[in-house]
Amino acid sequence: MRSAVKGLANWHSVIAKGSSPEDLAAIIHEDAVFHSPVVHTPQKGRTIVVAYLAAAGQTLGNESFRYLREVTDGDTAVLEFACEMEGIEVNGIDIITFDHEGMIVDFKVMVRPLKAVNKVWEMMGRQLEKAKAG
Repeated sequence: MRSAVKGLANWHSVIAKGSSPEDLAAIIHEDAVFHSPVVHTPQKGRTIVVAYLAAAGQTLGNESFRYLREVTDGDTAVLEFACEMEGIEVNGIDIITFDHEGMIVDFKVMVRPLKAVNKVWEMMGRQLEKAKAG
């Protein structure tokens, strides 16, 4: 089985269960890298990648979130998504690279339009601060 197919099945399973930090940690490689649409530098290591993806699950993963299409090739999957955040339509892409065991090694998120990027930045910031405090 190609690593993207296996990894993507794991990703969808974790999303369906609510993107808990524990479930995310189980599918993310310890040296994974996260590329945020609002943070300039790549975030490296399982702990920070889990924090970002868990926060994204809490902000983007509302009842309006849906994947519109998926493309896989070898170790990479590209998923287009859409959702609404506080009245703003968000359209984005997740580019996920998996290792040979299907673990996430690289996760890049791109979001449009600019109003959506600003809303993601605002809400992700709040969620990450809440996670730090708790």
